[in-house]
Amino acid sequence: MNSENFSLSEKIVSTSYVRQGSQARRSHEQLIRLLLEQGKCPEEGWSESTVELFLSELAVMDSNNFLGNCGVGEREGRVASSLVARRHYRLIHGIGRSGDIAAVQPKAAGSSLLNKLTNSVVLDILKLSGVRSVASCFVVPLATGMSLTLCFLTLRHRRPKARYIIWPRIDQKSCFKAMITAGFEPVVVENVLEGDELRTDLEAVERKIEELGAENILCVHSTTSCFAPRVPDRLEELSILCAKQNIPHIVNNAYGVQSSKCMHLIQQGARVGRIDAFVQSLDKNFMVPVGGAIIAGFDESFVQEISQMYPGRASASPSLDVLITLLTLGASGYKKLLSERKEMYLLLAQELKSLASAHGERLLHTPHNPISLAMSLDGLQAESDGAVTQLGSMLFTRQVSGARVIPLGKEQTIGGHTFRGFMSHSDAYPCPYLNAASAVGITREDVTLCMKRLDKCLKTLKKEKNVAKSSSPVLPPCQEDTTGE
Repeated sequence: MNSENFSLSEKIVSTSYVRQGSQARRSHEQLIRLLLEQGKCPEEGWSESTVELFLSELAVMDSNNFLGNCGVGEREGRVASSLVARRHYRLIHGIGRSGDIAAVQPKAAGSSLLNKLTNSVVLDILKLSGVRSVASCFVVPLATGMSLTLCFLTLRHRRPKARYIIWPRIDQKSCFKAMITAGFEPVVVENVLEGDELRTDLEAVERKIEELGAENILCVHSTTSCFAPRVPDRLEELSILCAKQNIPHIVNNAYGVQSSKCMHLIQQGARVGRIDAFVQSLDKNFMVPVGGAIIAGFDESFVQEISQMYPGRASASPSLDVLITLLTLGASGYKKLLSERKEMYLLLAQELKSLASAHGERLLHTPHNPISLAMSLDGLQAESDGAVTQLGSMLFTRQVSGARVIPLGKEQTIGGHTFRGFMSHSDAYPCPYLNAASAVGITREDVTLCMKRLDKCLKTLKKEKNVAKSSSPVLPPCQEDTTGE
């Protein structure tokens, strides 16, 4: 409804009523105007009616929704199912063009505008979350692992002779496979044990650079967010080393946006040294469906190179999901979620420490990990060899998801490399343990229920062990033979 249509409406319905409706619409349009002007996440979240109005306005700008459109090409935004069309708000053309995922599509002005605005709003959120000097970013319809691969493939053109990627060990398959898929040889640098924490071995990284030669190294591939007792890499020191040796630096920041500590490490690393790009997951940080990531960096031209490396057009679904989410939450809503996550981390640490003490275990001391916690399972290991893995099964069947139980001595071969002590980020971590994480969206009820069910599982395992001991047959002591035979 434009002003002309509202004027015509006054001939049908009372003028005062129509003007009231017009004013109500203008309040929606004012929010949309501010978004287009500023390209930033609104401070206060929008109502669903404003979001849907905006998406509807974008959709009618795409050629597949033109009245009387005659399409004779191979890709015309045709959709067989009306349910699918509604699921995507009739934004069917996707994002980008064959040469660049960030390019504008002539047939899809609405979808192109959606793509540009999403990248702009997400950039604002990255700055708000702590990386204030980030220059550019884009949403890519790939999860974290493949997004890292895209970064490595882009660096290949800058460093054609390079064969190796230096990687402080973190036991997570996708980031390791990302390097192999890109055609490079990961050089695994084992962590050092400091107290309970596993930390970056900087001296070992320096030795590997000297041994292999800086010109043969594609990049250093570091990590922020991770499972305790592994803690974020020493990003500042690695960034200084990369700048000194002129080696690119890619950071796996998978679920680090929700942590001010992880984002501060990235900001500081870029300030004192070199970080070329950092990659983060959409689902882990923004509570949207799996399938998207944000690739960001401090050099706009390099970020653009990465976007141009993506072959073909791409799905707009991840961009649409995160834009809807951030417009609905607003900057204040997202900051509130981050604040609540920190509160739940403290609660989870307190409850896990209390529970561990009650069962003769302890909460591992990992102050440098701002998201994940770990509780020792030494006593459970002593009860029985299979008790640790049994605990994991029991928690899963009791609908406790996300808790990880790490036994000792597990081996895993990935891409020809065998990891000893797999999942513990170390060849020989001193004890088995259980992980729990305070990630964005966690509630007090989640913590309370998890502790209740974990306590019950530990008591059940202990009881089963005691029953097994008491039911074992006890043989009478041998009698002295006095028959003389």
